[in-house]
Amino acid sequence: MNLNRRRSLFYERRRSNVYRMFAWALIILAGVWLTLGVRTGRVAPLFLPTPTATRVAQSYALEGDAFFTAGKLEASIQAYQDALRIDPSNAEIQAKLARIQTYSSSVLTTDAERKQRLAEALQSADMAVALAPDDSNAHAIRSFVLDWNASAAVTTAERQSLLLEADREATRALQLDPQNVLAQAFYAEILLDEQKWVQAEQVIVVAAERGPDVMDVHRIYGLILESTLRYSQAIEEYQKAIEINPNLTFLYISVGQNYRQLAFKSEIPSQSDQLYAQALDYFAKAADLNKQLEIKDPLPYIAIAKTYARKGDYFAAALNIKKAVEFDTSNPDLYGQMGAIYYQARNYESSIYASKCAVEGCTPDESCLARYDVTCDPAQGYTGVSVTGLELSPGSKDYYMYYGSALALFAPRYPEYCTKVVSIMNRVQAEYGDDPIVSQNVSTNLAVCALVAQQQAQTPTPVPTPTALPTPRP
Repeated sequence: MNLNRRRSLFYERRRSNVYRMFAWALIILAGVWLTLGVRTGRVAPLFLPTPTATRVAQSYALEGDAFFTAGKLEASIQAYQDALRIDPSNAEIQAKLARIQTYSSSVLTTDAERKQRLAEALQSADMAVALAPDDSNAHAIRSFVLDWNASAAVTTAERQSLLLEADREATRALQLDPQNVLAQAFYAEILLDEQKWVQAEQVIVVAAERGPDVMDVHRIYGLILESTLRYSQAIEEYQKAIEINPNLTFLYISVGQNYRQLAFKSEIPSQSDQLYAQALDYFAKAADLNKQLEIKDPLPYIAIAKTYARKGDYFAAALNIKKAVEFDTSNPDLYGQMGAIYYQARNYESSIYASKCAVEGCTPDESCLARYDVTCDPAQGYTGVSVTGLELSPGSKDYYMYYGSALALFAPRYPEYCTKVVSIMNRVQAEYGDDPIVSQNVSTNLAVCALVAQQQAQTPTPVPTPTALPTPRP
């Protein structure tokens, strides 16, 4: 029997398929291309780690927290900003950034710098509230930022408007969470600035009971006690704040300032000397801390200089204020501080040079006269800088007063100075004449120039006028 004929019942001969062959050819070619790409580096192998690890926003935020704890406020701000570049819609990080930006304004020396930093803080706080309108903490921090902006306001109307808004924000924060300790503390600070001292203390006492481990609570409690002249108790609260966060220089400066007030009020010489020594010790701690943190901050040296000036040790005061100026030789505010100390030391000639840099600005040669009492000489290390004067503001008005007063003292010898004296005094009177101390000083200096003008009118021979300010003492 021939079985070959029946084979077709179980098996059918395969036929070639041109499409299948074409597909296989493509797969083979792709494999060859991929292999060559890997070998030449044009194609990266699968499952290799990325060249640079991608950090999450929370990583930067934790770094910001750590920098704040370490007292590195600028580094903390940068870390939070890096976090927000990754996650700009994170309301918690926006609020934290606003809080640190506000605190960092306390270590800036000019009104312009402080206002700029506080404006940035308000932008961050606004964003936090916009992102999380029902978050108690976001509203609490915005109230804090608004309150500090109010303190830096130029006009009374602006200050009152900001304080009112701050009060509303703190109230909203407490409505959302009545147990929010930060909201209570910031509300107490706002009440203090509204001059509601009794209410402020009532609120901060409750906050201290609920949040004994919160630095902000003790800082604000210390501020309330300081404002009501209870300096010893204020020191205790500031020291508690330092125990919680020992790397914030402004806390040490606050302690030192309260010791200085106690020393000034003490009528027992030995006790006064001891208190001044404690004040200087805390200011020195702030300066040492800045050195450790590699922070260039003149404020501890300004505080030391003012303390020595209070003690009557003007030589030490001058040395420290000069050290402060060296941190930023073009900063007009530092020259204003220097002019004030020279004036208190009755070194009126040097006060004129330093105060001129603060008020009008000065040339490099004039800056050398202010800093070194000599003309510029790079070979001897006496290099000058150009300084731009400060606009009249609450923070600079005293510099205007010292400048005008020092010029008035020389006006009998140099009547030409009265032109500047009258101009400066009239500007200060127009802005701050409701302050009795300002008004008294303005009246005294204008009276001097009025007397000089009267003597000039009665003198047949013109009094010679200088072509420059008086020559400083060597």
